Amino acid sequence: MDVDKRGREPEGCLTAAIRIPVRIVVLIVVVPVRVVWDALTACGRALDRVLLRPLGRALRWVGDSVLTPVGRALAWLVTGLVTHGVVAPCAWLYRWVLAPAGRGAARLAAGFATGTAWLVTTLVVTPLAWLHRTVLRPLGRGVGLVLWAVLVWPWTALYRWVMTPAGHGLVWLYTHALLPLGRGLWAAGAWLGRVLIVAPALFVHRWVLTPLWGALVVAGREVRDAFVVAWRVAGYVSRAVWRAVAWLARQLAGRPLTWLYRNVCTPVGHAVRDHLWRPVRRAAAEAGRAAAAAFASARETVRRARRDAWRALVGGDRAGRPGEPAGAPARSLGSTTTAPGVAPAPEISLRKRG
Repeated sequence: MDVDKRGREPEGCLTAAIRIPVRIVVLIVVVPVRVVWDALTACGRALDRVLLRPLGRALRWVGDSVLTPVGRALAWLVTGLVTHGVVAPCAWLYRWVLAPAGRGAARLAAGFATGTAWLVTTLVVTPLAWLHRTVLRPLGRGVGLVLWAVLVWPWTALYRWVMTPAGHGLVWLYTHALLPLGRGLWAAGAWLGRVLIVAPALFVHRWVLTPLWGALVVAGREVRDAFVVAWRVAGYVSRAVWRAVAWLARQLAGRPLTWLYRNVCTPVGHAVRDHLWRPVRRAAAEAGRAAAAAFASARETVRRARRDAWRALVGGDRAGRPGEPAGAPARSLGSTTTAPGVAPAPEISLRKRG
């Protein structure tokens, strides 16, 4: 039952002494954990099969058969109301009121900005430019020359004739005196560090830490292998126990519940579906069609009222009734009816003169 023995180095007495007690202890600890783990897994699968899957199918059916049609009807109703009650009046207001007003305001603002720019250029910019070119620029050049002679030239001379030679001397002192002294001190400190720190640390690492680490690695590997073996053995034990429990549960509860579902719940569900749900669904569909027809009639009425109001405000041709031609002749053949305000059409006799 050893696992992963290939590729290892030869085992010693320490490994053999650690292996068996560790595996016994780990097996005692892991078997209850594996039994509980298998129980939780079986409960989760049963919960998914008995409750979650039927609940998901029921929710999907409710969404497809109830919520989706209701949502589509509400969306269609809200879209129609928004389109004909809000969007169309807002579009008319924007086209005939706000857009002309905005264009007029933009033209007025452009003219005002052009005039303001011309006044500012003439009254402010041109005089300031003349003042800068004629007065301020020559005065600034003279003041700059005086300040350079008083403030800049002394500092330049100090840097060139005093500070630069002093800096060269300091660089020479560092290169020829301080740097060799620092190198010697560094070499002495490095030698002392190797003798007092590095050599003892290497000794401790080689003869103390390395053997201790090897022992810890061997113990850890054996604990890991013991857990793997114990987990497998616990799986065999747990599967045997839960198979017996599942057989008892199937005999005591599964078969009676199956008989109840097949001989009681299924006929009741079919009766509810055929005698209650289908008539209610049919009545809801007929009510939806009636509401759609009523909304279409109301929309046509609103469209006609809006068109009549528009003609009353801005004028236009009189709208004829549905099916009536837009323009009719003043007088038709064989008729004595004439339109008001229109000259009667001449009659044409089809009888040939002899």
